[in-house]
Amino acid sequence: MKVFSSTFDDQGRLPGRVPHRRAGRAGHDAPPVNRNPHVAWSDVPEGTRSLVLVAVDVGIPTGFDEPHRSGRAVPADLPPQEFPHWVLVDIDPRIGEIAEGALGEGDHRGFFAGDPEPAGGRSGTDGPCPPGDDGLVHRCVFLLYATDLERFPLDGTFSAADVLEAIDRHVLGEASFTGHYALDPSPA
Repeated sequence: MKVFSSTFDDQGRLPGRVPHRRAGRAGHDAPPVNRNPHVAWSDVPEGTRSLVLVAVDVGIPTGFDEPHRSGRAVPADLPPQEFPHWVLVDIDPRIGEIAEGALGEGDHRGFFAGDPEPAGGRSGTDGPCPPGDDGLVHRCVFLLYATDLERFPLDGTFSAADVLEAIDRHVLGEASFTGHYALDPSPA
């Protein structure tokens, strides 16, 4: 199975229209475009009935308790953790692709108003959103799973962990591609 994107090359830099947070002039954020990237696939395994897409930033620093607020630089030596940015289930493998911007575009900062734990309870795609003083390069991995499931077995709100657990014994194949992103344009 193969998965790829026309929005960016595998191991390339995510373009500015994908992230939820972009660096602007004089240290201010530029308005986010926050558009889902193009995702296409080919050579799905025989017997595939649906696809599952999970996009995860694998470089979110753990233990930094003041993101987006502190004015302090994010320490580069903090161990990384994963943060899901996009979870999509019940994708018909016959459609072959998801167009850029088809399933998400816009400023979703209002989702988190007054919510100290912005890690769930919404739908759509949120691109990378590093803290303002984060000089780290983030890796956003897009994982596509071919499953033998006609319909995903969970309803309502579910997390990336819920999805991966539910498909665990149903995966026929998988493929991935990775995009890199940093607020500072020089390291990515």
